[in-house]
Amino acid sequence: MINTRHREERLMQVCFETQLPFVVDNTNVTRSDRERYIASARQHKFRIIGYYFQSKIHDCIARNEQRPTEEQVPKLGLLGASNRLELPSLDEGFDELYYVQIDPETKVFLVELWDGTEQMNKNCEGDKP
Repeated sequence: MINTRHREERLMQVCFETQLPFVVDNTNVTRSDRERYIASARQHKFRIIGYYFQSKIHDCIARNEQRPTEEQVPKLGLLGASNRLELPSLDEGFDELYYVQIDPETKVFLVELWDGTEQMNKNCEGDKP
């Protein structure tokens, strides 16, 4: 439904005008990527809840390789995003921030309140390309 930035902006504007809650499901790897959403939502008095998904590059590459070939993201794109990654912080304007990881045995999402330090260590363990 939303294939362009213009459509995304229009949908967000309608949500702001009608006070309709919405979810941004994007890979926003840098603080500045997230800032455009947070600033607009804050200006319109929306509550801002963030979910950071653990993203070890070797896991991302493995999941990407399971996609149909025509839906795979080029490996250089994954590596570039990984190199630009800036972990989120409450001081960006989030009202709540959560850390999400996949349990390796059950494949269930584990969600915990973000504390920053512990999550950074979990995210970066042995994860340099």
